[in-house]
Amino acid sequence: MIDPMIKSAWVALGGDRELLARLACVERPGGLVSRLPVQRLARACVGACALAAAELGALRAGLGEVPRAVVDDGAVVTAFHSERVLRIDGRAPVNFAPLSRWWRASYGWVRTHANYPHHRLRLLDALGLPDGAGPEEVERLILERSALEIEETVYAAGGLAVALRTPGQWAAHPQSAEVAKRPLVERATIGAASGRELPPLEREYTPLLPAAGLRVLDLTRVLAGPVATRTLALLGADVLRVDAPELPELADQHADTGFGKRSATLDLTVDGEVLEELLASADVVVTGYRPGTLDRFGLSPEALAERHPGLIVAQISAWGAYGPWGERRGFDSLVQVATGIAATEGSTMEPGALPAQALDHGSGYLMAAGILRALAERSRDGQGRLVRLALARTARWLTDEAGRDRQGGPGYEGPDAWLAERDSPLGRLRYARPPVSFTGGPTDWAAPPVPWGSSAAAWS
Repeated sequence: MIDPMIKSAWVALGGDRELLARLACVERPGGLVSRLPVQRLARACVGACALAAAELGALRAGLGEVPRAVVDDGAVVTAFHSERVLRIDGRAPVNFAPLSRWWRASYGWVRTHANYPHHRLRLLDALGLPDGAGPEEVERLILERSALEIEETVYAAGGLAVALRTPGQWAAHPQSAEVAKRPLVERATIGAASGRELPPLEREYTPLLPAAGLRVLDLTRVLAGPVATRTLALLGADVLRVDAPELPELADQHADTGFGKRSATLDLTVDGEVLEELLASADVVVTGYRPGTLDRFGLSPEALAERHPGLIVAQISAWGAYGPWGERRGFDSLVQVATGIAATEGSTMEPGALPAQALDHGSGYLMAAGILRALAERSRDGQGRLVRLALARTARWLTDEAGRDRQGGPGYEGPDAWLAERDSPLGRLRYARPPVSFTGGPTDWAAPPVPWGSSAAAWS
């Protein structure tokens, strides 16, 4: 029997319910232990993505039947920890900076995010501290103010801090009300119909790569967006990640999500012509910046659809592109804090957290699935599509879902069976194998990650 969370994910993607019979699940309890059904969410997101990949592969290869998709909890759990299990020449990655943590305030708890240098400087500036101040100075000042005061003060300075809220407190928040109005995956047609067609795939082509020959412009950062584009790279897409030269990505994070991609830098304020050349032959544009940030460069969905009919545009954000928090920055850990997840997973002594950055990873696989389904739908009517997700909406899905993860039976015994090793320009890598699997499909990425900004800003 298919888990209701898989059904709800597939329905949110506009998928044919009958195709759910082509998905098989291998459950391994205990991999993502949580009070909330986080392992079911992880399985649902990856399973829906695998089914969408199989559907598009069958369409392009002219197969009479959609290949059978398989979602194995072992691969899923390991992949949801990909940034933790990665090793580069035996070295463990650095995922959180010293000022990215919980703090007890005079009233309540607050969590800050300061992994990036500019976010750290804004946090310190908001607190009236000099560059170089450490956790002790930050702790002293936060203890003098309430969590909500810290939240507003830091956000006003362009930093990131969120006060701990209970599920009830979040339900009463106006941003929560806006999130509740939206579907799990927002989908819409945009622009006029075009003559874009998906080139057919040879049936004998091995492995079956549903996204082969498609060009994906990756304008994302951090985790959810890069997970989505990493998945499209697995499925054969030519993925070009483009970053602003003045905003280097965290090296370990870039390595973890860079499999199968190339990485370039482009100053959009002066290199508009280069950007337009890339867009002219792109099939998909994926953005993961704060809503509205890229609009001035002509990268809003409406502007893109007008200039490039038939384009698939996918956007992901923390809080959603609407409501009073629509223009706020955010990360998985902060969304957990605001939406009541940290309170649910914590104790009377201190807040808690999900066993993985499940909102990021889950939303990433849902976004990849949404793009794959949009490509399949475009093949029928030629129209471009907009796909939008928000971590806060994924959080609502998790917290609203009835039933807990199943316990008992053969469990998850660790990541070793789902890890691989290979050489790369970055060194010897140990990494999580891709969890998206279907009969005849790829089992690994065609290429390892490359150093940040080392590729030309051009299609291969």
